[in-house]
Amino acid sequence: MASFLLPSQLRKHIAAIYAFARTADDFADVEGDRGKLLRWRDQLHRCLHQSPSNPVFLALSHTVRVFDLPLQWLDDLITAFLLDLDKDRFQTLQELKDYCRYSANPVGKIVLWIFGYRSESLMKKADYITTALQLTNFWQDISIDLKRDKIYIPVAFLNKYHLTEPDIINQNRTPDFSAMMKPLIEYTGELFRKGNGLIQDVHGRLRWELRLTVAGGRAVLKKVDENRNKLLNTRPALSSRDWIRIALFMLINKR
Repeated sequence: MASFLLPSQLRKHIAAIYAFARTADDFADVEGDRGKLLRWRDQLHRCLHQSPSNPVFLALSHTVRVFDLPLQWLDDLITAFLLDLDKDRFQTLQELKDYCRYSANPVGKIVLWIFGYRSESLMKKADYITTALQLTNFWQDISIDLKRDKIYIPVAFLNKYHLTEPDIINQNRTPDFSAMMKPLIEYTGELFRKGNGLIQDVHGRLRWELRLTVAGGRAVLKKVDENRNKLLNTRPALSSRDWIRIALFMLINKR
């Protein structure tokens, strides 16, 4: 998120938050260490009251103080990483959205807050966008997540389309799988549309950052839709040419 599109004075703060989240994510995904995650959470809640020795928390505590940033959003990210250790299946779409509440939505809120936006309506629009981005990533990474024994497709959808977990694990490409993915992709697209107004409600470089992020997410979702019948075996991704097209579209359509 700390791209060249953001004001230089804010990049160090975004970088501090990223360092906090990236380290915690590695504790979960790379090391699978619950104890380290819990100690990381403890350091988060102590960093404002004690002088941190860890450089990540030294930088993060400064950012939290400068912006009066709610610690709960950072704590929510820890909750998501703890869930990663416990959950590798989701029963319903609502259960998957509840996970996004911790894993994705805090990021949008934090970025808005650092840029000075406090409106609850903007936070809600940001939730739509960040949830859409997270779901897009899930649908894009189905074949990758299978290697980690994680399935983010809700069990309720598997049942509705007469598919079983072994069908997914064995990567059986069937018309039923493609048909099942269609409403999931359409739902994700609708979330992007619900949050689209956020781009017009913010200003300056943040608008450009959001435009690029959302355009990239929607382009990935389109790739996913075009490759619905291949998602169990391949990961659709944007090419350099795709990104050039996105950038040109943004420059031509500046609103």
